Amino acid sequence: MEKRGNQRRSQEKEKPSVPGRFEIKKAEEAGFDIENCMNDFKAPGTTYEKNSDYYFDSYGHFGIHEEMLKDKTRTLAYRNAIMNNAHLFKDKVVLDVGCGTGILSIFAARAGAKHVYGVEFASIAKHAQEIANENGFEGKITIIKGKIEEVVLPVEKVDIIISEWMGYFLLYESMFDSVLFARDKWLNPEGQLFPNRAVLYISGIEDEEYKNQKIGFWDDVYGVDMSSIKKWALFEPLVDVVDPELINTEACAVFDVDLKTVKKEELDFSAEYELRIKRDDKIHAIISWFDCFFDYGADSTPIELSTSPYRKSTHWKQTVFYLNDVLKVKQGDTLSGSIAVKKCVGNPRELDIKLSYHLKNNHHDISKKQFYRLC
Repeated sequence: MEKRGNQRRSQEKEKPSVPGRFEIKKAEEAGFDIENCMNDFKAPGTTYEKNSDYYFDSYGHFGIHEEMLKDKTRTLAYRNAIMNNAHLFKDKVVLDVGCGTGILSIFAARAGAKHVYGVEFASIAKHAQEIANENGFEGKITIIKGKIEEVVLPVEKVDIIISEWMGYFLLYESMFDSVLFARDKWLNPEGQLFPNRAVLYISGIEDEEYKNQKIGFWDDVYGVDMSSIKKWALFEPLVDVVDPELINTEACAVFDVDLKTVKKEELDFSAEYELRIKRDDKIHAIISWFDCFFDYGADSTPIELSTSPYRKSTHWKQTVFYLNDVLKVKQGDTLSGSIAVKKCVGNPRELDIKLSYHLKNNHHDISKKQFYRLC
């Protein structure tokens, strides 16, 4: 997975109301069943150290926590979800999964939680306890260093689980698995998760200028033909801030998850999509983003955390999947297909993604599929 800086800037739009649940249609297209969808997947020859803790090592560095804390959309959404719903936290036992610096634990304690247990395997854990103590929460916030799957809590059940588990393309890094483990082991049946819902969307974009810079670059590198690399450049999705003016289709939800009920095996998923074209244009890529919701009924204040290109940019940005083809489209056309997402067999923190696209109009009668790996 490749990232680049903020060459593009998104525009903040008026905040929409929280949408109702989307009806996601499981992909019925041949080859998109989850059990077999990656059988013809051909990836670069990468070897993995399956027991490596490189993921946790990265979260031991202060820079990554600084980036997340400076993401105001992210941090303020959690603070508002907790503090604006303080009545849900009053006198409750809270578990913070992957607590990092402990900022969410402190928000929960300030909201009136009886006790907060923060679990963190990375070395930042020792600093999290110091921060909690220095802010007056010694004895009220307990940081436990370890993996959530291995630690022992001094309580049988908790009332609330908070976690900032989302990765690029929502599911990258598999932190979600740990939250579901904690839910199943420790959460009271009537307990709550913060957030409690997430939705993943896709859309199409015109992106000729940057696609030429990124992919076309390999055709002539200081007079050397490196075009054989292009297939691997296309194989790696790009994480970037997408200009909303480039989006030329309607959006389609492909994954809508209720954190209270979803099962771990359902995080590998497939879905059909239809993208209605909004103007005469070209499509160079499919992009994705996600929204998370904190919504606990009539007696709560709902909060939305959005990574949409139409909103203020976040450190998650958007994920861009460049297509092999350049698709000429007209307003009213429909680009359809299927998407399958599955944890990489060699490294479950990475994602293998299979995307098909079908278009029939005056310019094309095309049915193609592409594979990608978020790594």
